[in-house]
Amino acid sequence: MTEDASTTPLMSLEHEELVIRKGRRSGVYTVVAVHSTRLGPALGGCRLWRYASSADGARDALRLSRTMTFKAAAADVRLGGGKGVICAPPGAPPSGRRRRDMLHDFADTVNVLEGSYITAEDVGTSSADMVTIAERSKYVSGLPRSKGGSGDPSPVTALGVEAAMRACCEYRFGTRDLAGKRVAIVGVGRVGSRLARRLSKAGVDLVLADIDEGKRTLVELLPRTRWADPNVALQADVDILAPCALGGAINETNVGRLRCSVVCGSANNQLSHEGLAEDLEAHGILYAPDFVANAGGLINIAVELEGYDPGEARRRTAAIEHTMARLLNEAKESGTTPLAAANQLARRRLERSASAESTHASTG
Repeated sequence: MTEDASTTPLMSLEHEELVIRKGRRSGVYTVVAVHSTRLGPALGGCRLWRYASSADGARDALRLSRTMTFKAAAADVRLGGGKGVICAPPGAPPSGRRRRDMLHDFADTVNVLEGSYITAEDVGTSSADMVTIAERSKYVSGLPRSKGGSGDPSPVTALGVEAAMRACCEYRFGTRDLAGKRVAIVGVGRVGSRLARRLSKAGVDLVLADIDEGKRTLVELLPRTRWADPNVALQADVDILAPCALGGAINETNVGRLRCSVVCGSANNQLSHEGLAEDLEAHGILYAPDFVANAGGLINIAVELEGYDPGEARRRTAAIEHTMARLLNEAKESGTTPLAAANQLARRRLERSASAESTHASTG
């Protein structure tokens, strides 16, 4: 780990690399965590967020990069897990020269890792920001289609979440048909709003919620849709709860108050800790492992790195329905939770790769 200022104890590490640097242009801290490159270069978005400290930003990068490793392994793509963070200052989101300086500083941090980490957009960044980062680094994905990339991944991510929902509905309700189901989407940003449009077209009754009241206009565009406060929506009496904002939406305080039958959304790390998967099970709530349900964006980038074919990206993402169905059935047969089954699937693929590398090394 490198940090230009003081080093703060973070957590027990199982990561390959952690770089923390204070930007020479912007003065803000930028962070890249590489959890694993066992399956390939570590892919993970660049999150621009207001953190209380660089240590908090590093903790987020560490946590999210581990999730990306498991996401890539479960999706069976040749990528590892990483995450980038820009610790933005308090106040309004940076713009203009200030934002450009932050993105260039982040690019310098990415370059330190010499290709073991590839960045992409995430919360607080966009494909346009990736163009700015690409001015100083070649280790960038998710560029606009006009620049040779795959563009905004949110439509593909939303497709994958819908596919996961269909598998959950088949398992819980006996049909993959979403028409007439009640779904609460908490967080209607790029992915959440795309998901809302897809579900509305499928005949779903929607409850939408976001801390940004400006997103409320979506209710006027979609039939069978109403607006709610995020805390109210989280505990709404619905068939499916879809957390689509930041992580940790489900915690020890609210887990017993949920009134949904299924939790399936696009947010990373929806549970504040993994033990809550067992609590949801005890309350009769089916939890769709988030790193399986939201893998569409990762799959989209994997296809981009091969030579982008949007049809192929959608086809592979639609297969999330089959992956989720398999995990739900494996969990039932083994008497465990879907999250445990998903973790086991990811570990098997990581171990298989390690075994193959060891065999190759011994015979090379």
